Amino acid sequence: MIDIKQKADLERRYASCVQFEVKSEIYGCCIKLLTGDEEVKDRWEQSFYNMSQSVRSHGRLYVLSDPNQPADSVLYDHSSKTAFLLNFDYYGWIKSLGLSLAGDLLEDQHTIHSCHGACLDVDGRGVAILGGSGAGKTTHTYGLLRHPQVRAVSDDWFFGRIFGEVVLAYGSEKNFYIRSELSSVWKEFSGLVNGAWLDKQGRGVIDLRSAIGKGRMLPLTTLRTVIILKRDPGDLETLAKLGPKEALHILQDNGYYNPHLLVRDGFKDGIRRDFFSAVLRGANVYSVNTTGSPDESQALIRQVVGLEK
Repeated sequence: MIDIKQKADLERRYASCVQFEVKSEIYGCCIKLLTGDEEVKDRWEQSFYNMSQSVRSHGRLYVLSDPNQPADSVLYDHSSKTAFLLNFDYYGWIKSLGLSLAGDLLEDQHTIHSCHGACLDVDGRGVAILGGSGAGKTTHTYGLLRHPQVRAVSDDWFFGRIFGEVVLAYGSEKNFYIRSELSSVWKEFSGLVNGAWLDKQGRGVIDLRSAIGKGRMLPLTTLRTVIILKRDPGDLETLAKLGPKEALHILQDNGYYNPHLLVRDGFKDGIRRDFFSAVLRGANVYSVNTTGSPDESQALIRQVVGLEK
């Protein structure tokens, strides 16, 4: 965390390094990317919808290189919503931190909350898939998308709003960011992966509409089911229904499965606890242990969301 004076000093220091400026719309927020890396600019423009250049930015994200700073350094001034990302070579983190920047603003001023997870719609019922790295979140999100009754809202990050007893989930990204190994798990997506530009980590931004159809992309859904994925070989139970309090403890113990949150303090903890408590009270919540094969775990998840017995 830095203060506004340090932010001003950094802006002066890096002014000559900025070659590209892009304003993008992230769920109603104008987030401005400033970078000297054309590849980052191109990936960013593929990920997010354009914002009019006449709109003043609500938050700014500098993505730059500085040999005097450690790799993957994040310096953030909460008061001006300005973040400096230094020496990043993985675009996925840049994208997520851009979403987190918008999320910080929305959380404080608009009671709109961030969820680091996938959100799908199954016949009008929203399904959130949460879990830590390696638990199979991406694998099983796309596994469900092979079914014609499943529609996509977001594959990695969505925003939630509470309306009485209902929680609505909204997507914000124009295109999705996928791993190349997806095609080795689900052959249906091999053409999508093979046609994508991939970075050094074997990941790329793709237009999912070309694979599942434009009609299966939704801007929002009503959350009815939450699935928490884990991979624990020591636990023989593969499927369990969770109560709201138990599920909340799991989410809290794991930082809500969101390593990209820019601000963590008592005030923010209270906001997030209240939001996720509302989500879990209004949804059926399940834990799925993905130690089996992808097909076995996918069968359990489809059972939970009512696609297959």
